[in-house]
Amino acid sequence: MAKSEGGIGETLKTAFWALVIAGLFRTLFFQPFWIPSGSMKETLLIGDYVFINKMAYGYSAVSCPFSICPISGRLFGSDPERGDVVVFRHPAKGDDLVKRVIGLPGDTIQLKDGLVYINGAVAPQVSDGDFIEMKAPQGPMQKTPRCSNDPVGEGSECVMKRSTETLPNGVTHKVLNLGAQASDNTLVFTVPEAEYFVMGDNRDDSGDSRFVETAGGVGYLPAANLIGRAERIIFSSAGDRIWYFWTWRGDRFFKAVN
Repeated sequence: MAKSEGGIGETLKTAFWALVIAGLFRTLFFQPFWIPSGSMKETLLIGDYVFINKMAYGYSAVSCPFSICPISGRLFGSDPERGDVVVFRHPAKGDDLVKRVIGLPGDTIQLKDGLVYINGAVAPQVSDGDFIEMKAPQGPMQKTPRCSNDPVGEGSECVMKRSTETLPNGVTHKVLNLGAQASDNTLVFTVPEAEYFVMGDNRDDSGDSRFVETAGGVGYLPAANLIGRAERIIFSSAGDRIWYFWTWRGDRFFKAVN
């Protein structure tokens, strides 16, 4: 009997330490993040579950575990690069968002006719066909996508124009556009020190650094608000419930985020 009780005790002890280690791993190194909106389509879709590398940029004031980090700055890690897909704490609202880094500290950013100009030079876009999905409510929030061919009925094809954009450092990624929008033309933004300019890949359906916080945007993103870099999609579901296996997107499982 004593041997049996000892066996149960050892099992419980092992389970306890396994949970502790898993919790530490999540806190220190990687964290899953669920994509709730379509602002990063087609790179990230509603219902993607993404692993965030919390060590990519070191620990910031918002992601530091156990209060061991300074109020600002990092203990280690590199600076974000143009093209990185980052998860961060919204400067005003406090919720976690995901966008792509377009501008670095000291850069000038301007949009002209939907094209991004970085330090006066255009980031060229090459037409890459259409992004097509179903016009239907998506994810737990049941958000219906906007389409360049609107108005279309539910269950019909929702079309958006797709291009491949190349940033000055050679990073290429897909961007989507609905058509001519007021946000396609902006004034010149000058990115302050220790801050970044971020945008969604779904350019016409993204509240990002083009807009101030009071207008539903992000404004300039402080470095201290960075949580980590999105690196890999580990699971993806198009349904409003994760256990609806018929809505799983198997082709996105373990896909790298680029």
